[in-house]
Amino acid sequence: MAYGAPRHSPFPSPHPDLDLARNCTQCLGWGTVVTRDGDHELCRTCQPDPTDGEGYLGSVY
Repeated sequence: MAYGAPRHSPFPSPHPDLDLARNCTQCLGWGTVVTRDGDHELCRTCQPDPTDGEGYLGSVY
């Protein structure tokens, strides 16, 4: 039986662009992959990096 993320999960599920994922052989069109820890993350093959390769938090000073 498969289980989804618990309701109290502090991290929201990623929202992939399904048009980009349509023909991806890595994620099979889902746009996300499941890590060894059971977390969902965006497919690195078909989904663009939202931070354009820079650190997410960046410098605050």
